[in-house]
Amino acid sequence: MYFDSFLTQRSFVRVVKLVFSAAISALLIRSFIAEGIYPASGSMEPTLLKDKHYILEKVTIKFIPPKRSDIIVFPSPVQKNHDLIKRVIAVCGDNIEIRRKKVFLNNVPLEENYVQYTRPNELLKGDDLGPLAVPNGKVFVMGDNRDESGDSRDWKDPVTKESIYFIDNKNVKGRIIRF
Repeated sequence: MYFDSFLTQRSFVRVVKLVFSAAISALLIRSFIAEGIYPASGSMEPTLLKDKHYILEKVTIKFIPPKRSDIIVFPSPVQKNHDLIKRVIAVCGDNIEIRRKKVFLNNVPLEENYVQYTRPNELLKGDDLGPLAVPNGKVFVMGDNRDESGDSRDWKDPVTKESIYFIDNKNVKGRIIRF
């Protein structure tokens, strides 16, 4: 009887240790390596569908800065405690200009087969912009669903009301992995 009780206690302790180890491992993986994420809006459609799950990879962003066409996650520059998913259009040293919805990168029209326009004949805020030079350590980002995306074209500082055109590389949380 005593032996059965001892085995049960040992098994219980072993299960508790396994559960604790699994919880710590999951927390570390989610915090530093990767986590599941989903777009809460349609601003990245048709590339990323609203409410579909994707993987946010967090390791390489620590060593390799965002590059053009990366889809990144970062804290909103205008809304507290809210992360955004956008595509990197221009990086440090690039010149970006938008003329009647058409993006020009370093004076060359950008080929963007991933872009969707829901109001192609309507000129919206940000559809004419620049030219702007992207500063060191920053990126210019836009959503793929251009007419439905709040992004580098139209963000304003909530206090000063000045335009926020660029995201600091150090604020980027990771890159989206698509399957």
